[in-house]
Amino acid sequence: MTPRTALGALHIGALMFGLTGVFGKLAAASPAVIVFGRAAFAVLALAFFARFASNTRWQKLEAVDWRRLLLSGLLLAGHWVSFFIAVKVAGVAIATLGFASFPAFTVILEGLIFRERIRANEILLVVLVSVGLVLVTPAFDLGTGATVGLLWAVGSGLLFALLSLTNRASSGRIPAVQAALCQNVVVALCLLPVAAPQLSEVHALDWLWIGLLGVFCTGVAHSLFVASLAVIKARTAAVVFAMEPIYGITVAWLLFDENPTPRMLLGGALIIVAIVVSSRLSGSSKKTVAAEAASH
Repeated sequence: MTPRTALGALHIGALMFGLTGVFGKLAAASPAVIVFGRAAFAVLALAFFARFASNTRWQKLEAVDWRRLLLSGLLLAGHWVSFFIAVKVAGVAIATLGFASFPAFTVILEGLIFRERIRANEILLVVLVSVGLVLVTPAFDLGTGATVGLLWAVGSGLLFALLSLTNRASSGRIPAVQAALCQNVVVALCLLPVAAPQLSEVHALDWLWIGLLGVFCTGVAHSLFVASLAVIKARTAAVVFAMEPIYGITVAWLLFDENPTPRMLLGGALIIVAIVVSSRLSGSSKKTVAAEAASH
């Protein structure tokens, strides 16, 4: 893969990640069914990639690795469920921008958990994201779907930040595809008891959207990121990954007529700028970026 094709693969992967909320809204199923189906289809796609397209040797897992994968799988399940609740309640744009608050949570949690000093640029990141979230929601009224959906989306971002920190702790030992496959197995098993009674009621068209969500927005998108990281710098990949909200909101605007207000556009711009600046200034490794890509 050349640098040019790798960059193209990155953007295709970011577009697929951005379509997550779109397919979640198209599927007329509950968030539990959507997450279960997404995880199940993702397991198949990732297993195929690991078998035929990846040259990475799998790591023999120890007890501590299984505990981390179990914890990360539970966090991933919570992250996905809360995100799709936000999509159903408030729409793709607000859900996507609310989730995009995760870099601010990551900065705060890293400072608290690892006792790291928060730098000035990281404080600016938190401020930009906070102001952006205030602008994204029209009014803070718990009686409106926009506010409730935004809170679910911000909760999804918080869980994703916790998940990212957990993945980083194990990304040095466990290959990204192996970790993603194990995490999706945990997600599917966790949601199966809730989703099973509803599976017979899911229409064929909804299974199509869920299948696309699991195969393309999870398995293929993650595989493209992993493959491109062999050629592209981690910081470049992280900046491309920050394009995800733009792709998602644009497609939602075209399909669902979710017209963002100027205030929402300004808030979204602040959040996206914060993500890009954070990606450029961070010292993320390729394994870290791959671990984060595996989680969304």
